[in-house]
Amino acid sequence: MARMLLRPPSGAAEVVADGLRVLAVISIVVAGIGWGALSALSFVFAFAAMLIPRALRVRPAFDIAFCAAVLVSTWSSVMGIYLSTRWWDMPMHFLTNGLCAAMLYVVLVRLRVLADAETLPRPVLSATVMVTALGLAIGVLWELFEWFGLNYIDPEIFVGYVDTIGDLVQGGLGSLAAGLCMRTLAGQPGGATREPLPATETGRAA
Repeated sequence: MARMLLRPPSGAAEVVADGLRVLAVISIVVAGIGWGALSALSFVFAFAAMLIPRALRVRPAFDIAFCAAVLVSTWSSVMGIYLSTRWWDMPMHFLTNGLCAAMLYVVLVRLRVLADAETLPRPVLSATVMVTALGLAIGVLWELFEWFGLNYIDPEIFVGYVDTIGDLVQGGLGSLAAGLCMRTLAGQPGGATREPLPATETGRAA
């Protein structure tokens, strides 16, 4: 994995994705100076998440979309846009939750925890069901984190019944859309989530 993280970018799209990761590193410093340690820590977690697609070497377009969504979502939180512009929460949950669910699906397939949908009889349906389920689970965990943050970290975090249900619905719809697009989003050209196996492996990628 270290070799994948340290490899030079290949092509313009990978340069753009790495540029977004550089922006995340800069954001750690800027947020720390302007908004405090907790905001800087948010970007540390964001940067760590943005390394995942590089390590997995997913398609550059997926990498760019994921990194951009994480970066914009984190800045939106730090700058209080979710509070000042309430409708902004909905599209961000749709995009970020969906892309995170798709990325988690790729991670679990690469770790061979889940079967690659391309090896199953109904690949599109299988990927859609799994990514949607993962997205709903991520949404629930995020709402639990918001509740924890409201009570123990920052009382300005906005949490309410309507907000929670709306976030879960938008996140679920985003995950459904991501699941339907897994063949386009993930993996190497020509496969949804597969990567070449070592020479000692003989079976299909799972």
